[in-house]
Amino acid sequence: MTESGNIGKVLRLPLEEEIKYSYLDYAMSVIIGRALPDARDGLKPVQRRILYAMMELGLKSSQPYRKSARIVGETMGKYHPHGDAAIYDAMVRMAQEFSMRYPLVDGQGNFGSIDGDPPAAMRYTEARLSPLGEEMLRDINEDTVDWGPNFDETLKEPLVLPSLLPNLLVNGSSGIAVGMATNMPPHNLAEVVDAVCLLIEKGEDIELGDIIEVLPGPDFPTGGAIAGRDGIISAYKTGRGKIILRGKVSIEQMKRGRTNLLITEIPYMVNKASLIEIIARGVQEGYITGIADLRDESDRDGIRIVVELQRDADPHLVLRQLYSRTPLQTTFGVINLALVNGVPRELSLIELLKIFLDHRRNVVRRRTSYRLGKAQERAHIVEGLVKALDVIDEIITLIRGSQDIQSAKVGLTETFGFTEVQAQAILDMRLQRLTNLERNKLEEELKQLLQDIEKYRTILDNPSALDSVVREELLELKKQFGDARKTEIIDEIVDVDEDELIPEEDIVVVLTKDGYLRRAPLGDYRLQARGGKGIKGFNPRNEDEVAMFAATTTHHDIFLFTNKGRVFAIKGYLLPEPKNGKGKHVSSFFTLEEGERVVAIKDDTMHGAKFVLFATKNGIAKRVDVRELGNLTRAGRRIINLDEGDEIARVRFTSGSDDLLFVSAKGQALRTSEEEFRPMGRQARGVRAIRLSKGDILVGCEPLREDTMILLISEKGVGKRTSSDEFPLHHRGGSGVRAMRLSGRTGLIVGAWSVTEDDELMIVTSKGRVTRITVKDVPVLSRTATGNILVRLDQGDEVADVTVIREDAMEEI
Repeated sequence: MTESGNIGKVLRLPLEEEIKYSYLDYAMSVIIGRALPDARDGLKPVQRRILYAMMELGLKSSQPYRKSARIVGETMGKYHPHGDAAIYDAMVRMAQEFSMRYPLVDGQGNFGSIDGDPPAAMRYTEARLSPLGEEMLRDINEDTVDWGPNFDETLKEPLVLPSLLPNLLVNGSSGIAVGMATNMPPHNLAEVVDAVCLLIEKGEDIELGDIIEVLPGPDFPTGGAIAGRDGIISAYKTGRGKIILRGKVSIEQMKRGRTNLLITEIPYMVNKASLIEIIARGVQEGYITGIADLRDESDRDGIRIVVELQRDADPHLVLRQLYSRTPLQTTFGVINLALVNGVPRELSLIELLKIFLDHRRNVVRRRTSYRLGKAQERAHIVEGLVKALDVIDEIITLIRGSQDIQSAKVGLTETFGFTEVQAQAILDMRLQRLTNLERNKLEEELKQLLQDIEKYRTILDNPSALDSVVREELLELKKQFGDARKTEIIDEIVDVDEDELIPEEDIVVVLTKDGYLRRAPLGDYRLQARGGKGIKGFNPRNEDEVAMFAATTTHHDIFLFTNKGRVFAIKGYLLPEPKNGKGKHVSSFFTLEEGERVVAIKDDTMHGAKFVLFATKNGIAKRVDVRELGNLTRAGRRIINLDEGDEIARVRFTSGSDDLLFVSAKGQALRTSEEEFRPMGRQARGVRAIRLSKGDILVGCEPLREDTMILLISEKGVGKRTSSDEFPLHHRGGSGVRAMRLSGRTGLIVGAWSVTEDDELMIVTSKGRVTRITVKDVPVLSRTATGNILVRLDQGDEVADVTVIREDAMEEI
């Protein structure tokens, strides 16, 4: 209670209770009063009020246009006490042919465009009801709907429109309420009418399959195509579904062997200007390929976007890229949520049709009752007039003898038996009605009225007759406004793998010592003679030196092995291909631990390999079943546990029966059988492969295959080939034999590779020079020889990595 002297009371209420009830009040106000359509007429309150205000202003389709500002003012002042911008936006949408399948407002002036251009201000545009907008209001003044007070209770407004047009289905609706949303697709008027008529015919026995035969799916104002029927059936059954929409694209063969893609229709609610911008950005950033030019040649006759292709481009591949990576293919999420008796409900197609049909039955029933009452009132009066003409002389005498109107009325009722209504009509009758011609007209009118009364009673008493009226009116609507379907329905949609969207190209994957990844076309590295300086294959910044690279294709999985025994996988086409710059850091693709770095890059071209062999810098080796690399993702997988201070040096794929050659940086080599390394699980450490001297590390591990030789290259670019027969077979764990004579001119060995004469070499230096030579150019020397210069280095440069490329399979050994 308040203190003494204060007036009123303080209601003590917990804050959470006040918030709860206030929020619920707000939510219900938004749900019922603003955001969701009524399931009967398919209109939100603002739309209904706009159409009714336009009818009151006399803005029929046959009348002149009126300023939009006048319509907005009428609506806001009488029925919708919200912002004028909201009212104008709602009216604009009802006039846009690309938003509404059947516009309810006929607009004149700039009402926006499919490019997203806003409409002109309401003071510049004009509007009136469209012919179909009038059908929404037909018979509204014949007691067909319920009415309620407006916001200030000075006027009455319709709570629903009679709506001969099945508006919710043919125009759809979208809106976001509090905690719920609606998103209903538009349909073809002729098909919806056929569905309602089928429902009238079959009644409760109707099934969804029967309706789908006449109403196969949504029909959008912008045309396009629906890919697949599963989403349609789900939406029709449950009220929710996902419909895949595609633009309409044709392939045009031009002169001189050129090909164009011509886009003439786009998915519903897609902004054309944004679509073109996204395509252009995709071409610029490289995730859409094969496009040479892009032009918008659209005009008032329709959409025409020309996508000019490069001469060697596959038009079907480009089209799949456009569908997958631009809004040329979108998903329309159907949520059939509407108000039923003031309660939001998700509705199936059959429920939507039944609600509309029940609404039309109720409208026709109320209209018929209204007309019956009017016909009966008129028939009663006409009967009195016809009866009066038979005794007109007596009536005239009675009237002339009466003192006033009231006494004349009493005389007519008492003397001749007329009712008060008939007596008043006789007193109001003009003398010209006394002619024989007028008498005949009254008798004809009475005859017609009696026929109408009988017809109205039949409609009210016989449900079949009522349904017949509903059906005839809908068929007339279909005849007058029905049109052909705009949106095609494609029976099947084939899921396209991401690989199919990218042309398969030979590429080189480059990794720098600072951890940056990039790719480049293999063709950028042309063959050169032995002893050249190579080309500038990479432009490092801040002394960011190349660590390694691998040859593969855009479609292959790239395995990246880290020094800590983990492996990651990524598709070749996902790597960046910058014209200049470093690419992207490995950490933008994978999550690396502190101190973890990539030490080997392989593609998934294994050619029958059964095992993957890991060799560490400390001379430990481990053999793992190659299936452990299956289903790899960017999340990665640990494949070997390492001793503290040790790390992975080499990763190789093996057949299971190879001889292996382990090579150290100081020129020692040990040949041993792969079978001495039993397959181990992912948690195992491995076993000793080669015993290393102090300060030495393992730099090579190669399977020795038939017709192959061992390639050795040092830091200073000195290299040779040596026959594998020169390396005797020993058990694992030994120190091996000399593989190459080293000196200050050669530096330490970078690595060893098993090669054939048909292979090619790509030698990359730490300063980014890349030399591509054939293996034939490398001299064959004994294992005790030094070798010849394969690549000439600048001051301070050294060999960073070597990739061996097989001509037939692009395999990195």
